[in-house]
Amino acid sequence: MWSELDEVLKGELERLKESRLFRFLRRIDSPQAPEVVLDGKKVILMCSNNYLGLANHPEVVNAAVESMKRYGYGAVASRLVSGNMKIHEEFEEHIAAFKGAEAALLFNCGYMANIGVLSALCDSARDLIVSDKLNHASIIDGVMLSKAKFAFFRHNDPEHLEAILNAKRAKARRVLIVVDGVFSMDGDIAPLKDIVSLAERYEAMVMVDDAHATGVIGRTGRGSVEHWELYGRIDVQMGTLGKALGGFGAFVCGSRALIDYLINRCRPFIYTTALPVPVVAAARRAVELLEAHPEMVERLRSNVNYFVSSLKDMGFNVSSSKTAIIPVIIGDEEAALKMSELLLERGVFVAAMRPPTVPRGTSRLRVTLMATHTKNHLDRALEAFRDAAKLIGII
Repeated sequence: MWSELDEVLKGELERLKESRLFRFLRRIDSPQAPEVVLDGKKVILMCSNNYLGLANHPEVVNAAVESMKRYGYGAVASRLVSGNMKIHEEFEEHIAAFKGAEAALLFNCGYMANIGVLSALCDSARDLIVSDKLNHASIIDGVMLSKAKFAFFRHNDPEHLEAILNAKRAKARRVLIVVDGVFSMDGDIAPLKDIVSLAERYEAMVMVDDAHATGVIGRTGRGSVEHWELYGRIDVQMGTLGKALGGFGAFVCGSRALIDYLINRCRPFIYTTALPVPVVAAARRAVELLEAHPEMVERLRSNVNYFVSSLKDMGFNVSSSKTAIIPVIIGDEEAALKMSELLLERGVFVAAMRPPTVPRGTSRLRVTLMATHTKNHLDRALEAFRDAAKLIGII
């Protein structure tokens, strides 16, 4: 072991602490409900991606338990060896139908799905990936890991996207435009109709990361394609099972040819042990519940509308979010951290988002709501926001 390693790392950690960018883990000792026990204290949870409250839904939990009794826990091999089980294929058929696609493929997480798909579809320097500047880190890493040339267009700016396509399309073999359906830090929605129209004009593929859109946007929570009525016009839909669907894992939907190609060429799929059976069973039940109870999506939207309008009335810098993600912009890193600490003292857990997760000068509280938050939860949280903000002078 290099004897100076710890000293080097300690120096880097001290620099992070001095710049107020040091991070540490907090511990939750309860189910991921609207109220949780955090470090021994009961608080209202407002920074979870459990948008529909399905992570601890009794029917989701029971589906996992019953499947484990029947099949055991782990698949203990990759899908291409002996890890492919009936439940994996059944869920893939189900989620493909849910998303209006021909076929689907399960992945172990959204990060692996994004880096795998991007590097599999764009595997040559003759290819071009064009990515929104504010796409999720997994997309950025997937772009970097691919062998393709790449360009970034200004956030949600189809005109800049077109300028890039106009300048670079003719020299590329394949072009893939990739965007978040709902952006994870700002909660805004990609202008997919414009992007798809450009893709069709310039003969480019479109990939949408629906991690924060599935279960949240669209009339019945089916995500970006339903929201924009773009069935049959999106080449690749990626979504996760670990946000609105309350579990873990991810999926990619598209044509049968796309899925067969990924089975053969996508390294994160080929060389990874299959998802455990209870995880898949829970996800399937979560999708069934969403299909049977689309009113969950309406409850979530109602909570968001109430909370956003109330924050605006108080004078907070908050956009009119149409998703479960509500960024409350503070600006300064120190002030954002202090606001988070004051909220926690008042029984509300909202994490502060700082660089490099968000651009410098835009540090924020990233509030995320659940369909299962009651009006009492929301009102108590709003009171805490008002009190904390007055103490540090931001309203």
